[in-house]
Amino acid sequence: MKKLSWIIGLGILIVWGCDPKDDPTPTIPGQEVKQAIFDSMKEWYFWNQELPATVNLANFDSNEALLDGIIFKPLDRFSYLTTQEAFTNAFVGRNAGHGFGFAFTSDEKLFISFVFDESPAGKDGWKRGWEIIQINGKPIAEYKTSSGGYDFKLGPPDPGISNSFTFKLPDGTTTTRTNIKAEYQSNSVLEQKVFDAGGKKVGYWAYQSFKATAGLNPTRSAEVTSSMEFFQSQGIQDLIIDLRYNGGGSVAVAEQISNYLIQSSNSGKLMYTNKLNATKSSQNNSKNFSKIGTLALSRVIFITSRGSASASELVINNLDPYMEVVLIGDNTFGKPVGSFPLSQFNRLLKDNNVEVVPITFATANSEGKAEYFDGFPANFNVGDSPQFEWGDPQDLRLAAALQFVQNGNVSGRMMDTYFKPKWEMIDAFKGLQQEFPSY
Repeated sequence: MKKLSWIIGLGILIVWGCDPKDDPTPTIPGQEVKQAIFDSMKEWYFWNQELPATVNLANFDSNEALLDGIIFKPLDRFSYLTTQEAFTNAFVGRNAGHGFGFAFTSDEKLFISFVFDESPAGKDGWKRGWEIIQINGKPIAEYKTSSGGYDFKLGPPDPGISNSFTFKLPDGTTTTRTNIKAEYQSNSVLEQKVFDAGGKKVGYWAYQSFKATAGLNPTRSAEVTSSMEFFQSQGIQDLIIDLRYNGGGSVAVAEQISNYLIQSSNSGKLMYTNKLNATKSSQNNSKNFSKIGTLALSRVIFITSRGSASASELVINNLDPYMEVVLIGDNTFGKPVGSFPLSQFNRLLKDNNVEVVPITFATANSEGKAEYFDGFPANFNVGDSPQFEWGDPQDLRLAAALQFVQNGNVSGRMMDTYFKPKWEMIDAFKGLQQEFPSY
């Protein structure tokens, strides 16, 4: 069996130890790339038995239209096309744009939900908890679409694009900032701190996307190492991990985190397995835990939402058979399947800088749990409150998590704050950008 090394985004990427093979000779002049996409899908797509036996490539006016026309839509919300450079950059946090996210409150006010430190927005001092009241001189309500979503018309994530934002700050004052998109290195850790709750030391870790640190071998995150060493030094007894806006990332980093969290007594036991399509079943694989560090946790409390996807769900699913896992907030996104890029197997795709990233396998935990397309249900549904900064105990979901640590339950009054957002940031993006959503 070939040695596999894994990465996960909203899906999972496998870097296979083999050379790309030449693709079949295209039979339709002028449609070579589309033919290569279709041939690659027939070989690797997880639901390849659901693909049409043949397609008239001339009926599709773009590569994207072809992919959309052949995927197994009852379950596939995830397959996409991109470029090789964009794919590689995303998994190590090389971004371009303003560098922020947003979230709505129950009364549909729009707030900054997170800001990357080195992004244009971060360098301009933007913070979670700032209310966005105008974009390019127009009130937020004017950007609402007929479907109930929003199109803020901020343009593509290309350096040099400028947009103006008017904010209402927590002290009641307003400020208007013009911000120019640029390339930047994004961070994953948004906050780390320790609370004293009921006589216990409780770690709080706000983590936004599983990004690897470029140049490290084996693949891992230096940020994760630093955070876990901090929590170890503080002697925490409980840990709250905030994944509410975390759409995925590197499976190697998901494994790294899982190995910090697992108990020493479960080191060496099965973490997860993967299953490819029937023609590739010889390349199915599994991964075992290998304990890192000295954290000794009997449970982990996760703050989640529908924006918590893929690698976030993988960590939750990995740990569930071995410790108490508590979810507070909202149900997760629902992505038990993964992807790896196909240009490495197809010379024509590689030479044309077309990266096909379809669903190619499913994952299961040690108990075989694999079918969670509706997401993992929250144990306690609590509303989001992006008007509060990271780590502020007034934040409803954090307050509920701290309450659970102290009482083993969440009050009905706290759960009465729950609301289902009509539209969330993850809805604003497709493909690779949906894996790492930010503006």
